[in-house]
This record gives sequence, C-alpha cells and structure tokens, in this order.
Amino acid sequence: MRERDDSGAVDIDGSRGEGGGQILRTSLALAALTGRPVRFRRIRAGRPRPGLARQHLACVQAAAAICDGDARGAEVGAQTVDFTPGALRGGDWTFRIGTAGSCGLVLQTVLPALLAAPGPSRVTIVGGTHNGMAPPFDFLAEAFVPVLRRMGAAVTLTLTRHGFEPAGGGELVCTIEPGPLRAIELVDASPVRRLTARALVAGGVPRDVAARELATARRELPGLAEDACAIEEVAADGGGNALVLAAARDDVTEVVTGFGRRGVRAEQVAARAAAELRAYLDGGAPVGEHLADQLMLPMALAQGRSRYRTATLSRHATTNRDTIRLFLDVPIEARVDAAGATIAIG
Repeated sequence: MRERDDSGAVDIDGSRGEGGGQILRTSLALAALTGRPVRFRRIRAGRPRPGLARQHLACVQAAAAICDGDARGAEVGAQTVDFTPGALRGGDWTFRIGTAGSCGLVLQTVLPALLAAPGPSRVTIVGGTHNGMAPPFDFLAEAFVPVLRRMGAAVTLTLTRHGFEPAGGGELVCTIEPGPLRAIELVDASPVRRLTARALVAGGVPRDVAARELATARRELPGLAEDACAIEEVAADGGGNALVLAAARDDVTEVVTGFGRRGVRAEQVAARAAAELRAYLDGGAPVGEHLADQLMLPMALAQGRSRYRTATLSRHATTNRDTIRLFLDVPIEARVDAAGATIAIG
C-alpha cells in the first residue's frame, strides 16, 4: 500500500526500520525514476546525529540534478525535505561530496534511475571511495556491478583516485547505457574458485602494516594462498589503509573490507575481516548480507521474477524492501528457514 500526504506526495518516515540513510537513498532513486513527489520526515531518526549529513545532502542534490527536481528544505541537519522530481535525463554528471563521505552511496542513489534514463550517462563522484559503514569501491566493482551486468546493465566503474577517511579526495567514474534489466537467480552456491587478499596503504602508512594484515588473513583463512595476496601502495589525500578480502564463485563474488584506524593493530583489522568472510563461507549462501540489501532495488526493476539466497536477512534489507513497496507494485517475498533466507522479487 502506498502512503501519501494531503499533497499527493509519497510520505517517507525516516524513523522506520533501521532508521538510516538507505530509506532516503532508495526513495530518492524511485522518486526520480517514477516521477512521484516525496515528503521526507524524521530523516535518519535512528542515528545518533539525525538529519542530513553532508553525504546524504549530496545524495539529495544528485537525485535532483538527474531529473531536474526540486528539493525544498535540503540542507545539512535537515530532517524534513520535500522532493519534487522533474524529467529524468542522462548526461555528464559530476557530484562533489565535499567531505570523505561515501561516493558509493551517492552512486547507489542515482544508478537505478539512470539505467532508465532516455540517454547515456557518465557520473563522476568525488569524496570517499573507501569508507567504513558504506560500500567501498572494491565491493561495488567486484560484487555489485558484475551482478548488474549479468542482469543486462551496461555499466562500467573506474577508480581514478583512492579516498580514505578523513581526508577524502577520492574519485570514481561510472558510465551507464540505459536499458532493461532482466531477472536473475542466485540461489545455489557454486564452489569458491579463489580467495584473494589485497592490503592497501596510502600516505605514508608503512608496508609493514599491510604485510601483517596479509599474514593474519592467511592464518585465519586456510584457503588463502600466498600468491593470492598483494600489497598495493596507492595515491590518496592523507593516510589510509584497507584490507580487501574476496571470495570468487562462478556467478557471484563476496567482498569484505577491513579498515585500519589509529590505535587498532593490523592483526585486529585482519582478524575481524577474516571472521566476516568465514561467516559468509560457512553460511553456504551465494549472496552476502550487504549484497542482499543492494540487489533488492535492481531486481524489483527487472523484467521477470528474480530469486536469491542469503544466510542473513538484515534489518537493513527488510527496511529497503518496505521502502520499495511504497513506490512499486512488485511482490517481494522472503522465505526464511534454518539455511537462511530465499528472496523472490517480481
């Protein structure tokens, strides 16, 4: 059932479910795509600092740009915004977050709509490319975008400069050729073909940090071979460190990232990331927890019925499901059993 206020706008209560920014991003994408106006209230009410942070404001501004929309009340700290979309269009877009806020989250906002635009797009986003609590570039490039391509999306993603917290300054570029999405099934987990580990260091972070992370990852993940591990010294504004672990199957890849922080030992960073990847491997489902959330919207937009299986259906995912239902008359069914959750969409 769609919920509307007296003006006819879709009413989005940002305190629902997990109460975070995903409600905002999914709603903006679907508003731009469907042309339906939206009234946001209690934006990010479930967060310690409610309202629009700088990266969320960038999402609103990006969504408005691609559809000639109006975002009344959109400013840092705002908890109420009226978003009125216009005509969706392709183009050459550049969005600068202005902080180390996540480039991936801004892309997540505009990509679904631009897949249905009347012309191609080239999207450049400047900010953070490797952030905690957000999909880093490696996850987008190795886990998310390849599934979109299997669904028929003509999307390319390029990293032109790394951006770590707190300095930011990273840049990614995404090219999008519009076209219909087709249904896909990711239900049976094929064998893992290869485990890899890449330790990124920037801005004077010692290579020893990366070496210790890789050594720990190899101890914690017995299937991780020495020749599948690499240290990468990358250019970035300020220092930064990330350990990127990937498990590649025939049809899907799971990516887990650990971020180095001052006062946290390299061994701890690696052990936590390895534990997360082990949990995915032990779960026996092809789709990881975070990918399960991000696939819902493109599958809801696809032609036909998609299905996927994940070990954990997070609150983040169920909130995303409930938000999609406010805009689209598309069935989204979840069957949960001891082996995890099977999601059927369409």
